[in-house]
Amino acid sequence: MHSALWWRDFEFQDGVVTVKKTGARLRLEPGLIGEVLAWFPFYFVVESWRLKSASQSGPRIWFTPDRPRPWYLVWSVLHAAGARIADSPETADAVFVFDDCTVCHPVQAQPGTRLINAGCQSIAKSHVARVFEQCFGYPLSVDPESWAGRMVEKSEINGAHDGRIIQGPAPARHGHVYQRVIDNRNGRGLVEDLRCPMIGGRIPLVLRKRRREAVRFCNSNDEVDFAETDTVFTPAEQDSLVRFARAMRLDWGGLDVLRDRTDGRLYVVDVNKTDMGPPIAMKLRDKITVTRRLATAFRDLVRPSSSLQPDRRS
Repeated sequence: MHSALWWRDFEFQDGVVTVKKTGARLRLEPGLIGEVLAWFPFYFVVESWRLKSASQSGPRIWFTPDRPRPWYLVWSVLHAAGARIADSPETADAVFVFDDCTVCHPVQAQPGTRLINAGCQSIAKSHVARVFEQCFGYPLSVDPESWAGRMVEKSEINGAHDGRIIQGPAPARHGHVYQRVIDNRNGRGLVEDLRCPMIGGRIPLVLRKRRREAVRFCNSNDEVDFAETDTVFTPAEQDSLVRFARAMRLDWGGLDVLRDRTDGRLYVVDVNKTDMGPPIAMKLRDKITVTRRLATAFRDLVRPSSSLQPDRRS
C-alpha cells in the first residue's frame, strides 16, 4: 500500500468512516469533524516542508508494508528532517518497518540493509506487560480471577482504546488483559499520560497529555503540552525506559507511561510503533516545535554511522 492518495484508505457510508486496514469504524460526529479541521493547519505546514525536502538530498526512507499517512507522527518528522520517502527499497538509505498490526511478520531484506523497527514484532498488551515487569522489577498485570479490587480490562490489540475499570475477582475474557489501576490523577479532575517519544534509544522530550477522568481510556485530550525529559524523569527512570525500549526492540515509537501518585512508580502501559501525532489538542506552535525537535533525533537515527543502539541521553 504505497499510494500517496491517503484518502483511499477510508470508506464512507451512512455517516460512518471505516479504516480499510484495521476495520476501525468512526461515526462522523461534530467532535470528529472538529478534530479534523483543527488538524489541517499543521498538515499544510508539513506539506510546505515536504515540498522543500523533495528538492533536497536528504536521506531516503522506504516504508514497508505500509506507507505512513499524514496523521502519523513519522510522516511529519521525516519531512521536518529533510528526508524523503524512497521510490523503492533498492534506492533507500534505510528501510522502516511500518505496520499497524499488533503482531507483524519478519521482514525479508537484502544483507546490509539498514532496518528500523524490524525487531519490534509484537506490541500485544500482554507482551508489553511481561517486558515491563522484566525491566522494572514490579508487575503491571494482575490475575483477574484472584485479584480483589478494581482493575483495568482492555483488549490485546493495538489502538482499540476500549479499556474499562471492573471489579475483581472476575472471569478472564479471551483476547483481553488485566492490569492494576494506576492513579495518575493530577488533582484538577484530570488524568495525565506521559507520552515518551523513543528515537534510537533517546527520549528527546515528553508530551504530557491530560483528559477528564471519566474518559481516561479515550484517544482525545483536553490539554497537551511538552516538557524536557530531565524535568519529568530521574536519570534512573530514563535508564529503565531505555532498557525497556531495547527489550522491545523499538527503534522508533512512543511509550505511554503513567506515574502512580500514591507511590511515585512508573508504569509503561502501551507501546506505539506507528504513533499518530502530534496530538490535535496541542497549540500549533507547540506542534511545530515538537516536530522539529524530534526531527533532529530522527536524522541521527537514519544517519549511516548510527548504531541504533539505545542511549538514554538526547
